[in-house]
Amino acid sequence: MHNFKELKVWQKAVDLAVKIYTITKSFPTEEKFGLVSQMRRAGVSVPSNIAEGCAKSSSKSFVNALEVSLGESFELETQMIISERVGILDPVIAKEMESDLTEVQRMIMGLKTSLESKS
Repeated sequence: MHNFKELKVWQKAVDLAVKIYTITKSFPTEEKFGLVSQMRRAGVSVPSNIAEGCAKSSSKSFVNALEVSLGESFELETQMIISERVGILDPVIAKEMESDLTEVQRMIMGLKTSLESKS
């Protein structure tokens, strides 16, 4: 069992989730139950699944939770791309968010690989 709060990947994923909340505040109100809801859910799910994985008693279970977290990150990436393409996410902000998200994805994959090599 790991202390999830000490994991850099969890910390960065939480920071990203907070940014998602901040950025989606400026989205049109008609997107409240569309992209805003989807992006916030996915953004919160990434660090939440990392934390859940830390509570698992086996590396295999932790790896499964990381795979879910990674999947959610790719959902979030897709939602960000759509938001930019329909003109509600500023391209400069989108690029910054993409960079942050890519870093989190790499870190999740690195942790997953590390756990798999130990089992």
